[in-house]
Amino acid sequence: MPDPYETLASLIVSRPKMVAVIFCMLLATAFVGMSFISMATGIDTYVDKDTRRGMLLDKYLDTFQSDNLMILIETDDVLDPVVLEYIDRLERDVVQERYVRGASGITDLVKGQNGGVLPGSTAGISRIREGIPPELLALYVPSGTMSIMVVNVDQGLGDEQGFTLVENVEKRVALSHPPPGVSVIVTGNQAYSKEMSDEMGSSMGTLIMVAMVLMVIAVGLLFGHVRYRLLPVFIVGTGLIFTFGVIGFSGMPITMVTIGAFPVMIGIGIDYAIQFHSRFDEEVQKSPIHNAVTTTITKTGPSVLYAMLATAMGFLALSISPLPMIRSFGITCVIGICCCYLSAIVVVPVFGILVQYRPVTEAVTKHRTGELSNVERFNRLVGSVVKTVSRHPVPVLAACILIAAAGFQLDNEIIVNTDEKTFVPPDMPAKVNLDKVRRTMGETSGIPIYVQGSDLVSPDVIRWMAGFQEYEAMHNSKITGSASIATYVLQYNNNTLPETDYELTRVMEKIPRQIRDRYVSGNGVAVIEFTLVSMPNDVAMSMIERMEKDLDWYEPPPGVYASITGTGEMFTNLIREIREGKTRMTILGFAMILAFLYLVYRKFVKAATPLVPIIMIVGWNGLIMFLLAIDYTPLTATLGSMSVGVASEYTILIMERYYEERENGLPLLEAIQYSIQRIGTAITVSGMTTVFGFAALMVSAFGIISNFGTVTVISVFFALAGAIIVMPAILVLVGRMEDRQAGNAQQAGTSCR
Repeated sequence: MPDPYETLASLIVSRPKMVAVIFCMLLATAFVGMSFISMATGIDTYVDKDTRRGMLLDKYLDTFQSDNLMILIETDDVLDPVVLEYIDRLERDVVQERYVRGASGITDLVKGQNGGVLPGSTAGISRIREGIPPELLALYVPSGTMSIMVVNVDQGLGDEQGFTLVENVEKRVALSHPPPGVSVIVTGNQAYSKEMSDEMGSSMGTLIMVAMVLMVIAVGLLFGHVRYRLLPVFIVGTGLIFTFGVIGFSGMPITMVTIGAFPVMIGIGIDYAIQFHSRFDEEVQKSPIHNAVTTTITKTGPSVLYAMLATAMGFLALSISPLPMIRSFGITCVIGICCCYLSAIVVVPVFGILVQYRPVTEAVTKHRTGELSNVERFNRLVGSVVKTVSRHPVPVLAACILIAAAGFQLDNEIIVNTDEKTFVPPDMPAKVNLDKVRRTMGETSGIPIYVQGSDLVSPDVIRWMAGFQEYEAMHNSKITGSASIATYVLQYNNNTLPETDYELTRVMEKIPRQIRDRYVSGNGVAVIEFTLVSMPNDVAMSMIERMEKDLDWYEPPPGVYASITGTGEMFTNLIREIREGKTRMTILGFAMILAFLYLVYRKFVKAATPLVPIIMIVGWNGLIMFLLAIDYTPLTATLGSMSVGVASEYTILIMERYYEERENGLPLLEAIQYSIQRIGTAITVSGMTTVFGFAALMVSAFGIISNFGTVTVISVFFALAGAIIVMPAILVLVGRMEDRQAGNAQQAGTSCR
């Protein structure tokens, strides 16, 4: 079977223009795929709907927590006749929109108490207000200065239809001419999701632009010893377009966490471009362009491929996460680095042939500066560091291991943060408005109990609900109140529970439909809502675990099943999933890379050598996160597995070059020093440009992404330190062991003869 790298090199050397045309055609196709990209928000990005927890939460939200729009009306007196007339007119306009099933607000209650017409005076409104049940009035007028109109929308609306509806309702509001002093805002989950989607798209564009600008600066400053120094930036740009094209054609949506994958991909992809460009520039100085192309593709191609696949293994390990957003982050990163690798291996040699590439020679560099070039200075610095480490490998490794051990110990003390309010931009208008509604309506924190059975509207079940609510109120100090259909059965039956089905039916008929629908759906589904004091998610997780035990003890009647659900339960459960998942993902990343390298090298020691520095890097990451008080989030939880993949590239490239120089006849220490001097410059330049790429994450308005940017920048520094400081020490010990084994084998062969 012909070597694919030799085949590719032969094709590029013989037909560079044809390869360039094919590459441009694929790039144009990717542009088409970009138009199909969509954004995803909401609980689907946090929980898998194929799991029991996901299915239960989905049922609860579909039944009791619809995505209805809310129109927030604020003024000095929302019950002023002029304001009520405006609200009534706005409601009639809104219900004409497509996907709207109806709307309800304070004017419906007032007209229902006044023969279908609005009173024309303040006195008339005050009289009618006294006849409306307080709990029902509070649904639409939570305060004297605020009224909420609920717009009922069709079930099962997709994001596209929902976002279109929000835009249309906002246009209706803009053209409604509210009275002076009246503020009208469209809010609710659909409006929140729409603005979140818009903000994500804007943030993604900003991050990519900042990352590319930083790439230009970094490459311009650090990669000046080669001609066409900005070529790697162009390569990463094409890789980014290919990535967007693949994502668009695949139909995979982009989530809040996935946005962070693009600067990561840019940072890693620039490394591949620099590796090919640097090796090509090195080879052109020694041989004709066609030979340089062949050497670059056949020598650097496999080395970078191994590094790229090892990095991909680290990202593929994220696929075991129970969080869909983390899985999509890993898949996006894998697609991105593959596209950047393919772009680099094609663009560098094709471009070199088409422009008849000429290197910037050392003589020219010295002539320009009159002294040693920056590259020469750095090479000497790296050489001196490697020489020192090579002479004292054991003390260096001992110190690094001690620091890593401290990091592993402190990693368990790092807080896991699953509070979505800290993830999104704090000043995002949709968030501010939704928080205002929740605060006004008292919906600060709650835990719903989802109840299922064949006949829930029965005296036994109502009695159990009331009893469980009373039990929890007495035994759980975190609960501030509770409500269920049993609460209103007691309220509308003189605080006594009905004994018969007939009595219960009569009481249920007295309860307003809006209240019944809020707590029971048909006869088979109901909900108990517990309100809680404000508490951190880790404390809430302990409280939920206690409530689950209470449900097991205070069990419902036969045939009735009760389960804790809701977004609060989902976010608190994320703490456990993140803490356990990050460790599993990191271990799996190590295992997959080790297995891959063993398949490549067929020697366990050689396969394990690049991983030793990475184990230390993961420990160092834990230490720095603890010292900087950076929490684990769904995104920073990927740091361990990502570090395994990113750092393995540097250590593999150094090891590959080391063995190449040993095969060329260099002794152990000289091979280590020469290899790291030659490739250390390239990985340092690419590592620093990677740092610039990751630094773009730090400017994100999303707190979850900016924190991730901070730790990834530090992690890349650790990866470079592991490659230049730890890796030489390991290679010295491994090289000595291999030399002894080779010497023993040679002696054994001589004695046999």
